[in-house]
Amino acid sequence: MSEGNGASPRLTIVDGLRGYALMGLFLVHMLEYFELYWSNPTPNPVTATVFTLFMGKTFSLLALCFGFSFFVMMDSAARRGQPFAGRFAWRLALLALIGVLHGLVYRGDIIIVLALVGFILIPFDTIRSNRVLLTVAAICFLQPYILAWIAAGLAGAPWALNRPHFTSDPAMAVYLSGDIGQVLRANLWDGQVNKWWFFIETGRCVQVLGLFLIGLVLGRIGFFADLGRFAKGRAAALVAVIAFAAVCYVLKAQTGGHKTGPLFWTNMLVGGWFDLSCMAASVLVFILLWRVGGERILRTLVPAGRMTLSLYVAQSLIFIPVFYPLGLGLYRSVTPALALTLGLAAVAVQLILAAAWFKAFHYGPLEWLWRCGTRQSFDIPFRRKLEPRPA
Repeated sequence: MSEGNGASPRLTIVDGLRGYALMGLFLVHMLEYFELYWSNPTPNPVTATVFTLFMGKTFSLLALCFGFSFFVMMDSAARRGQPFAGRFAWRLALLALIGVLHGLVYRGDIIIVLALVGFILIPFDTIRSNRVLLTVAAICFLQPYILAWIAAGLAGAPWALNRPHFTSDPAMAVYLSGDIGQVLRANLWDGQVNKWWFFIETGRCVQVLGLFLIGLVLGRIGFFADLGRFAKGRAAALVAVIAFAAVCYVLKAQTGGHKTGPLFWTNMLVGGWFDLSCMAASVLVFILLWRVGGERILRTLVPAGRMTLSLYVAQSLIFIPVFYPLGLGLYRSVTPALALTLGLAAVAVQLILAAAWFKAFHYGPLEWLWRCGTRQSFDIPFRRKLEPRPA
């Protein structure tokens, strides 16, 4: 999540990437009816396309950008000779609080995940060797937890043949029929337990830490600061990640259809690798398009990328009452094609509103409150000063 500080040239493309990630994640949520789709999943070409393009990829990209933002703040403080680890920890605590409150409305909230894993990231800033950080990230992406399940399953361990905990979801019945009070209570415990089992058992938490570390390293080497510097390396990397994604896609298709056991966990493992490789490809293609003339179009994503926290929370506050029975209950009648149409229209509205917002304000509303809380002061400019009109 971004605090929304004024975009310097070195951060503009990252804000664009963050805006792209947020909008892609939003389209996934729309096709999921903010999770109600999973009460009776009925795949069709529309859901398959959106999920293949964005599910798991845009979430990963947000985590990568989070790690890069961590570098920017820590590096800036170091240049001023000011220790920032303590303040960053306080900043994460405030972000976690926002995530807890948002999770009462939408149990799929990722803010709390980014915040809590962020605490683990802080000591890694003291490791100056990028090779060590990349090695730790690679171990995270290898998913030792899932590999252990696969090995134990192949060895016949009974516990490794059980269905994962996240497949049991008592909160879903409440979402499908409960009023607002019942949904809030379900999200206070059952919904969060299911969410955390999902993030743990699918390896998402470990993956997030790996992405944080990659973002930190990209910041250190100036990956986004000079887009011409790594052009040849990016071209070679794009070919490599596309080839790797293709292999993972085939393996994912061959190991699908299992509800437990080694093949289930193998499918989970290669599915995660597929998402990571597609995310990496999207970053490389985004940079390529930015450099060859697409910057003018891609810049429309920048304002949204500067207020991801505000928009992410607003999306849930608006569309959960639209889809859930506690409101209009439209999940019963909205087709995937209509949900995608509504989602694309909402993306356009968000981009327009975000651009208009920053003409009058320095920060998104939640970003400003988060910044004030971090500094423990409201003496931070929010509204832009209107320039006097010429006589």
